[in-house]
Amino acid sequence: MKFTLKFRVLLLFIFTAALLYCVSGTAHGKSTDALNITDWSILWSDSAGDSSESVPLNVPADEWQPAASKILKPPSAKAVWIKMELPAVDTSTPSILLDKIYGKEISIFADEVKLYESSRTYNYKRNQIFLPLYEELTAGNLYIRVVMSKDYVNMQDKAYVGDFHTLLTRFVKNNLVDIVLGCTFIFIACVMLVWSIFLNRRYMVSVFSLSLVILSVGILVFTYSPFLYTLFENYGRLFTQLYDISLLILLPSFSLFFEKMFGPGQNGLLRKLRKFQMGYSAFCLLFLLLNYLSSDRFNEMYYFFSVKVLGFMMIIQFMLLFVSSMVYAVKGNKDAVIFNIGFAIFAGISLGELIRFFVSGGDYHLFLWKWGVAGFIGALIIILGRVFAQNHEQIIKYSKELKMFNNELQRSEKMDIISELAASVAHEVRNPLQVTRGFLQLLSGKSKAAEREYLDMAMIELDRASGIITDFLTFAKPEYGRVAVLQVSDEFKHIEGILAPLAHLQGGKITVDIPDDICIQGNSSKFKQALINIIKNSIEALDGEGQIHIRAYVVQEQVFIHVEDDGEGMDADVLTRLGEPYFSNKTKGTGLGLMVTFRIIEAMEGNIHYSSKKGVGTEAVITLPAAGS
Repeated sequence: MKFTLKFRVLLLFIFTAALLYCVSGTAHGKSTDALNITDWSILWSDSAGDSSESVPLNVPADEWQPAASKILKPPSAKAVWIKMELPAVDTSTPSILLDKIYGKEISIFADEVKLYESSRTYNYKRNQIFLPLYEELTAGNLYIRVVMSKDYVNMQDKAYVGDFHTLLTRFVKNNLVDIVLGCTFIFIACVMLVWSIFLNRRYMVSVFSLSLVILSVGILVFTYSPFLYTLFENYGRLFTQLYDISLLILLPSFSLFFEKMFGPGQNGLLRKLRKFQMGYSAFCLLFLLLNYLSSDRFNEMYYFFSVKVLGFMMIIQFMLLFVSSMVYAVKGNKDAVIFNIGFAIFAGISLGELIRFFVSGGDYHLFLWKWGVAGFIGALIIILGRVFAQNHEQIIKYSKELKMFNNELQRSEKMDIISELAASVAHEVRNPLQVTRGFLQLLSGKSKAAEREYLDMAMIELDRASGIITDFLTFAKPEYGRVAVLQVSDEFKHIEGILAPLAHLQGGKITVDIPDDICIQGNSSKFKQALINIIKNSIEALDGEGQIHIRAYVVQEQVFIHVEDDGEGMDADVLTRLGEPYFSNKTKGTGLGLMVTFRIIEAMEGNIHYSSKKGVGTEAVITLPAAGS
């Protein structure tokens, strides 16, 4: 019940901070600004464990040491008394904020009345104290007893007196970033953990390891804030243990994510490092449990392994991962470049804070590192997103290729069926047709004019049927007869002579632009048959005036022949079906002409590609192996 009440207070503080931040400059903005306490002095004490030590009210003023800056404690001193003269504040709700004071035990007195007491047995000694004061106390003295945790005392510019609402805003604002940022990381990590359950094994480990990294960082940020230890002081030990556990989970998780993104490293070095870190983290966790069960009997040893040794390992890990990512980046890995940018942001901010920390002699509270970590985690999320995007694109590519291969397989099966049918039937059908045509010719010579007209029509249809059978035979077994080296320009001169009159009748014009030195290998009659079918389709597509342009060239021992027209064009669904048996977009077409054309070109080890746009025109590109002249 006590925890629930304090949790409500935490939520209230967060809400109050957000509200006060939004309305700054209004009602509370008119209250008295906080006054910084600069007049304070200290008195060293040799008693560390006696919390009932009397308040030194009657100690002469000359025994108090003025404190204008950081003061090192004497070797024999265990505690220190701090006396502050509180300035007068024009407010009905005065309060005091001690922003940073280090100590194991802290007691605050107004004269001999104890206002506050805190005792910490866990390893987090930074205290942040916010107390309301009764109005009569302002302009009086405040006594603070501190059992030292550092070798110096320094509170200058860290104590404020002012209106309760003004200092509440300062108190919550100073800690709100830690709470919000930590909770954000924890929320994102929980969502990713749930998400990873539904992924396949290939992606599960990457998402799971990154979610552990983000969760660990969120808990580190959350438990690093003094706000928790101020509001939930009784749970401080739990918070410090959560901090240690998160740090022990962070390092192997980070190594695992890096390994999944970039590989195990040269000779599996990164994988070996990750396995060692997992073992060492397990060792430290067991040591943490042992130290807890033994009431901190092994605290110094645990501190050595979990802080000093672990810190040294962190330096080695980050150096090794950074060098590895630099190698990958030099090799052109874009993910490694993003990793280096994120790491540079984190390292630059952290290095700047460490320099300031050491320059100040340890009297600087690190806080900007959280934003460096946020930038670094953002880079890791971008890397993971890029991997998912690349895999998605690859899946789409494979799907398109699979669809194309499936269409090719279906087309091949259709062609095989037609080939078998044509080879088995065509010869048997052609012989009766020829016999029938012969008898019809004999009858035509002896028939009257009226009867001869019907017989001529019958022979025309028989010739048409014979032509279809010839196409079947050509498709089933496109034998060339005599194969020779063909000069493409000469072949097109014959083709142009045949089809130019037909084009003129349609109102069109054929232009040929083919160099004399382009040669291919094949049968002249079959090659002409294939090109005549293609050009005839272009002539029929003109539907009036238009132009057909034929050109050819050689690129890397491949002959490219383009047949372009500015006819009516075709839709995309028609283009995909060109060359299929019995498919035709002409009223009287059988669909065998292009089928035979494709078969002839394929037999010549070439291919045909059509491109067209409705209302613009069509282009057929025939590719064939070049031959010596």
